[in-house]
Amino acid sequence: PLAFILTGIPGVAVSSPWAAVPLCCLYLLTLLGNCCLLWAIRAERALHTPGYQLLSMLALADLGLSLCTLSTVLAVFCAPAASLPFQACLAQMYFIHTFSTIESRVLVAMAFDRFVAICHPLRYGSVLSGSLVARAGVLIVLRGTSVVLPVAALMARLPFCRARLLSHSFCLHQDMLRLACGDVRPSSWYGLSAVILTEGLDSLAILLSYVLILRAILGTISPGARAKAFSTCICHLCAVLLFYIPPISLSVIHRFGKHLPPLAPTLLADASVLVPPVLNPLVYSWKTKQIRRRILLLLC
Repeated sequence: PLAFILTGIPGVAVSSPWAAVPLCCLYLLTLLGNCCLLWAIRAERALHTPGYQLLSMLALADLGLSLCTLSTVLAVFCAPAASLPFQACLAQMYFIHTFSTIESRVLVAMAFDRFVAICHPLRYGSVLSGSLVARAGVLIVLRGTSVVLPVAALMARLPFCRARLLSHSFCLHQDMLRLACGDVRPSSWYGLSAVILTEGLDSLAILLSYVLILRAILGTISPGARAKAFSTCICHLCAVLLFYIPPISLSVIHRFGKHLPPLAPTLLADASVLVPPVLNPLVYSWKTKQIRRRILLLLC
């Protein structure tokens, strides 16, 4: 049966304990951090606001993204030759890109939340309500699942007759596509169009939101008010940079950087699925006093 061979980090031997142990710790930190973040938001009544409801969606998307790659990433460093059947690889590819698309749209919603809170603070409660956030969450999930579904359907119809060695320890669309021997143009063009219409437009929407936010902040007379407004955007800006920079760089390398050493795409792929779920809870816990207090109570 058709199966793909997973690849670890170039230059690191498979079944390497010194690489498996840090990865286990990284995944445990991801699961613990996001679960603690969700518990703190649920337990603290002061955090039952639209902004923190969106933060809960971000934590759930991070958890989903981490759980999608947990088994295969650890299997590469625990088994001599880890492989994955085609159907399992296709399912993993679908869920990785689905959760990435969902997280991208959640970041757009969080940017809109910051825009309303800073530019129209008196209308915040009327514009953003709990029911609106719930409906937006449903639409975000439907958009993520429907956009990525044709990618998986087109990939399922392709024949694979070349070497089935992947470049990463999990399945990605661009990586599987280079191993196909049929006509890959429909799948390639749709995948590129989906990236542009989702993460590309989302990044432009976030940029526009922050242009308007910056204009409103610079129009504020009080320096203290400016500093307070800037501080409320730091966490979201960190989450945006952590999410967008690695996958956009990886997509460019897969299509135009074939002369680069294999270590570059591997590290970028690992960073795109491992770094944001680890750092997002740490950044928000550090900046939000209520979350930090709840997590300290839970750990103590």
